[in-house]
Amino acid sequence: MRPNNKWKGGRRKADSKWEESLQKGVLKKCEHHPSPIEYVIEHNYTPDFKHKDIYIESKGRFMDRAEATKYVWIRKRLKKNEELVFLFQKPNCAFPHAKKRKDGTRLTHAEWAEKNNFRWFTEETIEEIL
Repeated sequence: MRPNNKWKGGRRKADSKWEESLQKGVLKKCEHHPSPIEYVIEHNYTPDFKHKDIYIESKGRFMDRAEATKYVWIRKRLKKNEELVFLFQKPNCAFPHAKKRKDGTRLTHAEWAEKNNFRWFTEETIEEIL
């Protein structure tokens, strides 16, 4: 726990000291943390390649975790018979900003794909689905 977050310590239900003072002060008549409001940010995705019902995303490397996470959301929008797979240039390349494990290694692109239930291929193995 970072020193400046000690005030939280699980005792308070506010996100910050200021929010807590508002909750107890000028906004005490307001409902605090009401039911969440669901929202969706619409985007369009153009796959790199398509073969039958398989979308192929070719990746040299992910730039950041947000870029990688978008593919999880894209997959949710695919039809049942469609699939998104990855063609990695360097599947054993470390995932950007991945923390070092106890053994000194970092999460790789291939491990990220497997962890998120994506099939992945290299130029040598992509023929399996073509």
